[in-house]
Amino acid sequence: MISRAIEDSELKEHITSLPPDGREVFLIADDTVRLSVVSATTMINQMRANHRTGLLETYVLGQGYIAGALLSSTVKGKDRVQLDIECGGPIGGMAIEAWASGAVRGYLRHNPIPLKKPLESLDTSLLYGPGFLTITKILEGSKTPFSGQIMLENGNLAKDLAVYFQESEQTPSLFYLSLKFDEKGRVWGAGGLFLQALPGCKDETLEILQKKSSELSALGSALGEGISAKEYGMKEFGSFNPRHMAHIPTGFSCPCSKEHFEEYLKSLPETEKKGILDGNFPLVLECFNCGTDYSFTKTETENLFREDL
Repeated sequence: MISRAIEDSELKEHITSLPPDGREVFLIADDTVRLSVVSATTMINQMRANHRTGLLETYVLGQGYIAGALLSSTVKGKDRVQLDIECGGPIGGMAIEAWASGAVRGYLRHNPIPLKKPLESLDTSLLYGPGFLTITKILEGSKTPFSGQIMLENGNLAKDLAVYFQESEQTPSLFYLSLKFDEKGRVWGAGGLFLQALPGCKDETLEILQKKSSELSALGSALGEGISAKEYGMKEFGSFNPRHMAHIPTGFSCPCSKEHFEEYLKSLPETEKKGILDGNFPLVLECFNCGTDYSFTKTETENLFREDL
């Protein structure tokens, strides 16, 4: 992956002044609920630079990236989790992949989002429409991925993720995804949290946490003001006796490389290779997951195809 430069000097200075992105893991309510809080301001701004997204696209895809970072708390080691949405609305869906190590990548199926008229609110149900949400866990050493799917019920990613965990994993959960834009439309703060009931969690605890979730201070705004994810979790859930368990760095990362695309080109059928050589150069191939462009001159391409003989 090649990271595109963030050109806005004021935004770069702001990002640099913030605590590093990361996922903070807590146990609360007598260790019967797991809380994950993610700070993701740098990740979302780098995502925006690489995918060259507008404000609306950044809002929708940014929620997906934050969700991916939170979902990575459900796997460990070298495992990874995939969040895939296919829908009939203008966004067409999205594909997000996150590793237990904290790396996140992914893309919108329609970028830019084709709209017939400007949105009057950030009600994302109009963007999703009918569709399906699928979560797949790819576990190291397992030949078969674990996958579950639900129909989109809300057109709201946080709410539909909670529905997924309730229906597919029978685990009461709550998600909160937050992006704070400044007056210039820049992402000034971004993050999210994930509450997941553990064995022994009482119904009354869930009821109290549900009420608490409606009273949380704006997470994106707090992170944009320099509050760390750990400080936010300790403060907002202080009455639930939080125990901090782990810190995992989080970031936008993709394992793609020019060498990977060279192997792809070499594997093409001869008819396609001939068509490429008869076309225009430089040949530019884009990694959908991270927006990186890899350029090949005609000489490079001819040499690659010659190596494959």
